[in-house]
Amino acid sequence: GFPRTLGQAEALDRICELDLVISLNIPFETLKDRLSARWVHPASGRVYNMDFNPPHVQGVDDLTGEPLVQREDDKPEAVAARLRKYKDAAKPVIELYKSRGILHSFSGTETNKIWPYVYTLLSSKIPPVLSDDEN
Repeated sequence: GFPRTLGQAEALDRICELDLVISLNIPFETLKDRLSARWVHPASGRVYNMDFNPPHVQGVDDLTGEPLVQREDDKPEAVAARLRKYKDAAKPVIELYKSRGILHSFSGTETNKIWPYVYTLLSSKIPPVLSDDEN
């Protein structure tokens, strides 16, 4: 997400005025498990997730058959440290937008269960885009 730090939020304020901020509250363990399950094909940047988008053959890229690697920052210990650091940095950002009355928070562990609520909020704030046929 963006902004991640108060400095980024202040820089964003200088170029635009936000009227809606969405915060997704996902349990620490869920985030750690998802990020730790990520493997990549270095040459192409293709990303696999061993839980919900695994390669056809474990450990190898679907297209090239080359080995997949897990980035150092995706290993469980590194992910846990990244999440702790993010939480500390993001707290003042969340408080800033909360104090402005523009923060909308959603909690859960599954995208398909959170998305309908986010979509409803966005639909109430943004007029639908009509195709040329609909005009």
